[in-house]
Parts: sequence; structure tokens; C-alpha cells
Amino acid sequence: MSLKKPTAGIVLAAGMSTRLGRPKQLLILNGKYLLEWVLEACAASKLEKTFVVLGHQHKKIIQTLDLTIRHPRIQVVVNSKYREGQSQSLRSGLLEAKDAFPSVMFLLGDQPMVDKKVINRLLNRFWEADKDICIPTHQGKRRNPVIFSKNWYDRLLNLKGDIGARKIIEANARYVLEVKVQNPLYFYDIDTEEDYKDL
Repeated sequence: MSLKKPTAGIVLAAGMSTRLGRPKQLLILNGKYLLEWVLEACAASKLEKTFVVLGHQHKKIIQTLDLTIRHPRIQVVVNSKYREGQSQSLRSGLLEAKDAFPSVMFLLGDQPMVDKKVINRLLNRFWEADKDICIPTHQGKRRNPVIFSKNWYDRLLNLKGDIGARKIIEANARYVLEVKVQNPLYFYDIDTEEDYKDL
């Protein structure tokens, strides 16, 4: 058994969707809400449990996604400091997961095409490797979702602002396992009305 198992998912979905002008978590895509696609992929994958971090309009999102949120392996975390940037959402989710899980995968709530197949591929590679961070790449660019072992929890909890964990990854290349992923659709994220229409 890998010392890095089991892994929890932390879905970052607390943002204000400023560029879109309405909650992107509740956009409809092929008959399902945007956030629902991500949560269903997590629930169907090898992630032991998924913490979904909500903030802006969290009551409306919880009410709308009632069935998905009530899944036994999905737990809602409300980040009251969501205006302070992504690092606060990352921190809120990690505080819930850190004592029970030796590793976590951070996923974005606006990447609906990430499915259980790519989640499981990253998990399997991470569990087998001797690296502490795992990140998918496409055409040489680093993408999300990203996995960290507990060795990085303290540093992740000390992040500030809206940068996420990028600086930690950039500064610690020797600990990073990169997994090439060919399909660019996995990494499509929705920030604007145009992005939504394109998808």
C-alpha cells in the first residue's frame, strides 16, 4: 500500500465568476450544471472523498446541486474568505482533508471535461512514483488538476493571495512528476461567455 494513499479531492469552486457576470458553477452544459460534471467525475474516480469548496453564492449553489452535494463521498466546505483569492479556498479544503488523507488532488470547478479517466491516470502514476507532486502537462505547459503529498501541506497552508500553488511547483521542480496528457479538452476552463459558447 502506497504511503500516499488514500487521496482526497479538493474542488476549488468559491470564485465570483467576475468575467462571466453570473455563477459559472451553475452554467448548464449538456443537461448538467458545470460544477456537477466535476463532482460526478470525482465521485466516480479513485478519490476516496471529495471536498468541494464554495464561497460566492454558496447557498444558491448548494440548493441547486442538492443531489450531487448529498453524495456520501462529497463534502461541502464553505470558504468565507473567498474574496481573498484562490489560496484561501485551497487552505479551506486542505484544513478539512489534511488529518485524514496523506495526499490531496486540487481540481478546478470550471474544468468540466476532466473525467474519472484522467483523474485515475494521475492518481495511479502519483501513487507508483517516488515524487511528492504530480501535475499533468499538455504541449509542455503545466495544467490542473495537481496532486500533493502531505509533505507540502504546511507550505500550502501558508499561501496568500490569488496565485494557488504555482510558486511551490515552480520552486521545487525535482519533486514534480509530470504526466503528459494529449487531449487539450481536459484543460478547457470557462471564464467568459465566449468560453462557454465555444465549449
